Amino acid sequence: MTDFLDTLEATIRARKGADPASSYVARLFGKGRAKIAQKVGEEATEVVIAAVSESPQALTGEAADLVFHLLVLLADAGLTLEDVRAELHRREGVSGIDEKAARPA
Repeated sequence: MTDFLDTLEATIRARKGADPASSYVARLFGKGRAKIAQKVGEEATEVVIAAVSESPQALTGEAADLVFHLLVLLADAGLTLEDVRAELHRREGVSGIDEKAARPA
């Protein structure tokens, strides 16, 4: 069974060359990586606001928006959910403090 996020990722990638007039994703791709990254930042801020001042449903909706826009950014950068999964797997069992300390400065 295919994970829904994998299906969503494939849909996002398929829309990369679509008509921006009919596809929000194509419109995002057309604006370029800096604008996509800016949108991810905006969505992250909305997640934070929802987390501290709104309902669980609002947080869920904002988290979904954040994940969606992050998938668009990853696709634009030529990265995949599998790349993220591999990185999380690499970190599994490693203290977060140790992992962060081992990163290049």
